[in-house]
Amino acid sequence: MKLIKGGTIVTGKRKFQADIMIEDNKITAIGENLFGADEVIDASGCYVFAGFIDPHTHFELDTGATVSPDDFYHGTKAAIIGGTTTVIDFATAFRGESLKEGLENWHKMSDGKSSCNYAYHMAFTEWNDSLKKEIKDMADAGVTSFKVYMAYDALRTNNEEILDILRETGKVRGLVGCHCEDDKMIKEGVEEQKKLGHNTPAAHPISKPAQAEAKAVKEYLELGKKAGVPVCVVHLSTKLGLEEIRKARAEGQKVFVETCPQYLLFTDEVYSLPNYEGAKYIISPPLRKQEDIDALWEAIENGEVDTIATDQCSFNFEGQKTLGKDDFTKIPGGMPGVENRVELLYTYGVEEGRISLEQFSELCSENVAKQYGMYPQKGAIMVGSDADIVVWDPSVSHVIHQENQHYNTDYTPYEGISVKGQAKHVLLNGELVVENGQLILENRGRYVSRKGCF
Repeated sequence: MKLIKGGTIVTGKRKFQADIMIEDNKITAIGENLFGADEVIDASGCYVFAGFIDPHTHFELDTGATVSPDDFYHGTKAAIIGGTTTVIDFATAFRGESLKEGLENWHKMSDGKSSCNYAYHMAFTEWNDSLKKEIKDMADAGVTSFKVYMAYDALRTNNEEILDILRETGKVRGLVGCHCEDDKMIKEGVEEQKKLGHNTPAAHPISKPAQAEAKAVKEYLELGKKAGVPVCVVHLSTKLGLEEIRKARAEGQKVFVETCPQYLLFTDEVYSLPNYEGAKYIISPPLRKQEDIDALWEAIENGEVDTIATDQCSFNFEGQKTLGKDDFTKIPGGMPGVENRVELLYTYGVEEGRISLEQFSELCSENVAKQYGMYPQKGAIMVGSDADIVVWDPSVSHVIHQENQHYNTDYTPYEGISVKGQAKHVLLNGELVVENGQLILENRGRYVSRKGCF
């Protein structure tokens, strides 16, 4: 038995002083002055949270031109050191594959190689009667969330198909997240920039304006309303998109909203950095204006954002991002972040007084578990819950540099940013895997089979 002693437990509702007793993988007791454990973990002066959950990662992503260097082995080491005990990655059935094949491929990439727990969404790249018949099989396998794309020829499904997907997945209480960008508007934007001879990273945000996100968000919400099911907008980046969500919610529609630290910290000015440095920030949707950052922070403060994810999808600057030296559309989109999500939100959310500790706990853990069918197994400090626990030391501060990160990537977009707080100790499935900020046990992650999302 293990005992976490002397810490301040923080949940979405309250914070309180108490000890936590753990036996095997479960929390067995919560109270004051507990004793009788074989191992005592001192949490004095620290906050104790349910393990943080990142609901949006892309490990070992194959773009067709290159593959992300942060696979499950490397990426989840970075995650667990940052306090993330569970990730939900995007398994994908590529065109011509069954959902079963897509799921099996992701299990091969992750089983036995992950240092944090992991679950999957299933992403569609096409839709047909054969895939439709597999939806229940996915739910039976614990995959109860799905993803569709409204842009990009290799990934996109059309609105009629999305409507059918929403209806079919709704039958198993499956939640569909959508990459909301208008395909036609993006193609026209890219063509216009190229005609003008604009091929640098600075052309990227111009080719994908805020209106492209807002238009797609509006269309997706209309499809969700027609299907009669809750929907999720992933990586929301704009004030205009947020306004569409507010309209839908005002009419009673159930909409889940996710955003990411990069959309809270950087403006599109980074795309004009000298020496091609702007390529490091090529992501989709792109970084936006200060007014979008301000609107997203306001929404977070008001409880209008449900989860903070990373959209972790890293590529090396040298040899991968440089593929687009002469054509910004060839720069692989994505960047690392799974190690930094929690410390960034703690620093610029809690420490800056924008959100409370309780809101922080909800955004990074509790809401994610509830939204994706894992609660109270995950995302909760309750008797009977899994012992995925983070002892967070608020007294620690450091500056993020590439050399002190644990990614398999040659840069960090957060280079030089000062952060406060550290995942001092991390328990995964009842085992102490991070001690004093250092990973002491790797590859202990387990697959998380999930229930229906609503």
